[in-house]
Amino acid sequence: MSEIEVSEASSRRDRDAFIEIQWRIYKNDPAWVPPLIIERKAFLNRDRHPFYKHGDAALFLARQNGEIVGRIMASDDPNYNSLHRSNVGCFGLFECIDDRNVAAALFEAAASWLRKKGRTEMMGPIDYSTNYVCGLLIDGFQFPPTILTAHNPSYYRELIENCGFTKIKDWYAWWFADPAKAAARLRPLAERFRKRWPATIRAGNLKNIREESRLLRQIFNQAWGKNWGGFVPFTEAEIEFMTHELKQLVIPEFTLIAEVGDEPAGFILCVPDINVALRHINGRLTTLGLPIGLVKLLYHKSRTRTARLIALGVIEKYRRNGIAEMLVLRIIEDAMIKRGFRGELSLTLEDNFMINRFLEALGAERYKTYRIFKRTLT
Repeated sequence: MSEIEVSEASSRRDRDAFIEIQWRIYKNDPAWVPPLIIERKAFLNRDRHPFYKHGDAALFLARQNGEIVGRIMASDDPNYNSLHRSNVGCFGLFECIDDRNVAAALFEAAASWLRKKGRTEMMGPIDYSTNYVCGLLIDGFQFPPTILTAHNPSYYRELIENCGFTKIKDWYAWWFADPAKAAARLRPLAERFRKRWPATIRAGNLKNIREESRLLRQIFNQAWGKNWGGFVPFTEAEIEFMTHELKQLVIPEFTLIAEVGDEPAGFILCVPDINVALRHINGRLTTLGLPIGLVKLLYHKSRTRTARLIALGVIEKYRRNGIAEMLVLRIIEDAMIKRGFRGELSLTLEDNFMINRFLEALGAERYKTYRIFKRTLT
């Protein structure tokens, strides 16, 4: 058996290799969407990414016979542990050949780093926090990932479980194949709520996107505060970073804010699925100095008719007022039907029975499952 060497990816060359290993792992996977390399570099940049203002992370590469065969990130979020009175670190960005020894070496490197931080448990896959990409794909491998969702080989589950991890939570992704049918089912209910508890629903104001993003952060942090223990509030720096990343995709009618009087009550955020366009450029905007990838990206982006409903949040005291139903109906009518879109709503918690039954009643199909795992660090 060849020796496996795991080392921290500290140099620029190592960080490039950390990104590029995905092309080896997924070379025969027709559902994989190559990430935009420039975006991945920004995500891993300690000087640019806002997570590093309050947390810390380390990247590791596994080599065998001089060849890179795996990667992993270990991250430590003091904000999460302070909020939940826990002592947990995370692993994320896990990629590995189908070899349990390589996987074990990677997880031990991440565990060792977290032990030095004083952590006693490790959970994941979580890229920094649950506010970013998280979860291991458990089923639905034949479907390409939508924007900001995970994709992985089916054998990762066995590798992770063989390293002592057990399930702590599943998340679901839902597909709306027939928005018109969903709207027809939802409209009578939403109209009854609208007459009983009037609320103003408005589109996001892109001319004032900074203030709008702060309002979304306020609603999100309040709405999700009592959900599953994986929640951690967005910091102001994180919401500004995400706004910058998504602002070229945001369409006003796809971002809706509900207000009752002068009070924010809820919001819904839906974005066109840029992954449909990214499939055509192999991670690069330029080739031989020419913006070939950029031209392809803009062309396919303009033709995209798939969207992902990323977030829906209603402040607790308004949850029985039909705010969610009114927001979802408006998105379906204005974003999907009028513009000819279909798409995904994700992610919902497996034990959020109310929202899951609601989506089933609308005719949505649960077509993917993502899992979070945990193990102790002994």
